[in-house]
Amino acid sequence: MSTTTTLSIPLNIIFFHQIQTTPTSSFSQFPQTVTFSRRKTVVKTACSSSQQNPQQQQKQYKKKKELNNNANETDFEAEKGYDPVGFLVKRGVSHKLFAQFLRERYKALKDLKDEILKRHMNFKEMASGFELLGMHRHPEHRVDYMEWAPGARYCAITADFNGWSPTENCAREHYFGHDDYGYWFIVLEDKLREGEEADELYFQQYNYVDDYDKGDSGVTVEELFKKANDEYWQPGEDRYLKNHFEVPAKLYEQMFGPNGPQTMEELGDIPDAETRYKEWAAKNGPSPYAVIDDGKNYDIFNVKVDPEWQERIRALEPPIAYWLETRKGRKAWLKKYMPGIPHGSKYRVYFNTPNGPLERVPAWATYVQPELDGRQAYAIHWEPPPEDAYKWKNGSPKVPKSLRIYEAHIGISGSEPKISSFNDFTDKVLPYIKEAGYNAIQLIGVVEHKDYFTVGYRVTNFYATSSRYGTPDDFKRLVDEAHGLGLLVFMEIVHSYAAADEMVGLSMFDGSNDCFFHSGKRGQHKFWGTRMFKYGDLDVLHFLLSNLNWWVEEYQIDGFQFHSLSSMIYTHNGFASFTGDLEEYSNQYVDKDALLYLIMANEILHVLHPNIVTIAEDATYYPGLCEPTSQGGLGFDYYVNLSAPEMWSTFLETVPDHEWSMTKIVNTLISKREYANKMLLYAENHNQSISGRRSFAEALFGEIDEHSEDYKESLLRGSSLHKMIRLITLTIGGRAYMNFMGNEFGHPKSVEFPSPSNDFSYSLANRQWDLLEKDGIHCDLFTFDKDMMKLDEKERVLSRAFPTFHHVNDSSMVISYVRGPLLFIFNFHPTDSYDSYAVGVEEAGEYQLILNTDEIKYAGQGILKEDQYFQRTISRRVDGHRNCIEVQLPSRTAQVYKLKRILRI
Repeated sequence: MSTTTTLSIPLNIIFFHQIQTTPTSSFSQFPQTVTFSRRKTVVKTACSSSQQNPQQQQKQYKKKKELNNNANETDFEAEKGYDPVGFLVKRGVSHKLFAQFLRERYKALKDLKDEILKRHMNFKEMASGFELLGMHRHPEHRVDYMEWAPGARYCAITADFNGWSPTENCAREHYFGHDDYGYWFIVLEDKLREGEEADELYFQQYNYVDDYDKGDSGVTVEELFKKANDEYWQPGEDRYLKNHFEVPAKLYEQMFGPNGPQTMEELGDIPDAETRYKEWAAKNGPSPYAVIDDGKNYDIFNVKVDPEWQERIRALEPPIAYWLETRKGRKAWLKKYMPGIPHGSKYRVYFNTPNGPLERVPAWATYVQPELDGRQAYAIHWEPPPEDAYKWKNGSPKVPKSLRIYEAHIGISGSEPKISSFNDFTDKVLPYIKEAGYNAIQLIGVVEHKDYFTVGYRVTNFYATSSRYGTPDDFKRLVDEAHGLGLLVFMEIVHSYAAADEMVGLSMFDGSNDCFFHSGKRGQHKFWGTRMFKYGDLDVLHFLLSNLNWWVEEYQIDGFQFHSLSSMIYTHNGFASFTGDLEEYSNQYVDKDALLYLIMANEILHVLHPNIVTIAEDATYYPGLCEPTSQGGLGFDYYVNLSAPEMWSTFLETVPDHEWSMTKIVNTLISKREYANKMLLYAENHNQSISGRRSFAEALFGEIDEHSEDYKESLLRGSSLHKMIRLITLTIGGRAYMNFMGNEFGHPKSVEFPSPSNDFSYSLANRQWDLLEKDGIHCDLFTFDKDMMKLDEKERVLSRAFPTFHHVNDSSMVISYVRGPLLFIFNFHPTDSYDSYAVGVEEAGEYQLILNTDEIKYAGQGILKEDQYFQRTISRRVDGHRNCIEVQLPSRTAQVYKLKRILRI
């Protein structure tokens, strides 16, 4: 994945830094402007206060914002390297209708960005709504709550700390707490403790985290202000600040006092204002209140202060340190105040709407207890004291060139028939994943959802981790420990639809049907009963883009797999026949707003977090999924080949072994050769194990009778195909491979979540890890999977160039291909073995067998002996190559050879 993102339209993102407690960083709160160009990244850093004054910085900042807001179409078209149909040209595709669609989509993208910049300072702010919305601790001893509900007429917080009152903590329409965009603002003031007096300064701030032990310094505010003034002003310079009327009074006395001129002759000729000021300044020094007309008669207010005095003031460093000294610490806050909303408080948001009053779980809540046992759902205020809050220990690992992803579900990750927790997964499963040789994990079902049996796909609260697994800090610990083990952490994110629940979800959130979602049939998924987002609404975009950024900022997530893109891209939700004609991707059933959201999501994510990984799951393979947005693509790093697991499942369930087509296997696994390096392949994932279907192991081993005559033969068949399917899927495709938890050792049972159909049983909602503790086929399959991961780690299989296929024989059922110095040979024939099977190779030399699926330690027969592990090429043309090697190929086995020595003939 490239660390430099090519953007369709430059994004100007302003990074604000915390004000430090040292005087040298007095103006570090002014922006550092980073301009993202087309081909390269240019960083322009604002000067420090010692080099550039704050007025200049502010002017530069305003100018940059103005340029960002007013960029016109000509500027964008002149941008070098951008072509809305670039990937079509690169691929040699000519389709007038689709090309026109891409150009119109680009124009719509420009218009969308212009609209965003009218509402937001920049795109980083657009994707950082979580910094304002929801519950947030404010330094001025209060908690601020902000919510978007345009259909509401009244908004209040009902909670356990106010007796669930809908009137005590509220904001009203047409008052300070409501704006024209439908955002509501409520202040929850901390409560003074008995015997304590209110702060002397109405803007008194408290540092709640960094200086936990810092209390009141004992220095009064007057003393601090005096120190600040003494350092900032020269002696007597602040005199005019304290005595505003001294100058006009003296001027009046000079003109009209007893010693003033009495006649016009005594008054004499009055020099012009500038001459008089220069004479006065020569005697008294420059004055901050003297002004000089700039000569524009039409604007009497267009004046400027004495430039000499202004330059001297600009050279000064403001006494920020003294202002910061007025900020007190958490210890002083605890002594004076009780929190207005204590940590762990339960709350909901109350709305009065045209259809009557209603209560909802806040849309931006970060910790939620779903509806359970008849109790109404509620949000939980998560603000642990600093000594209890989780502290990060490890940074994110570097993104490897090849991804070996271990897909997991937290709830079913334990051995016992119950819901496992984040801590259970951290302590028991993470070390196992590391041992197994994977370098990334992908978690499904992490985001809060009401019904456990939905596996997490009907999300109700997009900013909350599921409380059934533990607290937000427990999830932080999981991610942190994974990073410490060198594992990347990905999440499957569901932004293609949302749960239809009203009490706990977003449906009918403010009483209206079209707050977050489309109204009418467009707002309902045709088959799943879920709600469809209104991607063309700026506030919905604000919510979704901020959600992506939230998981990265708050939990240090390393990447996302975007679930079921076909549900959002098309108004028919992807349930239509596709012939491959590009017109199907640009007709009236395509939701252009959804495509614009995906482009914005990829651009913003890759700019804010250059090492982020985005994966597209789209059954229709929308053109340009993994092409740069600058070339008309959607900007994803990888796409999932969904055809591969379907093919394997069909073969195992319905096609006799001797009828398997080698051509179909190869064509399916490399379905889009031009995007091979962007392809993520897997033999089976959670869909085969969870969605009411049988896992491969269940299909291969589930019907074997231990007491039957052909038990050993059936067991050998199952283990052989299990290994071969995984090996060819790993080594034939792109740079990413994925496996679902337990499938690597042939978990014998699929997953069945507790539901009414099984009397809410947890007996199959777990993983049988104990199978690995005893010798047997499951332990052997796990050993093979570990060695397969080591093969990629050591030989860099996935990161090498796309394989060269030179032998695909449907009659002998043999597939052979070369990838770098590695030669892969598969014999899928159920009965035929070959004593001396010739396979063509380009390089003459000696080849060593480095992986053999038939070894006894892998539950094989061990037919090949050690003296057969080295093969020397024969100078004979086979498969179009000048050389070949002859190998022994037992039935249902696969072999991997490595070129050890090249022979020059």
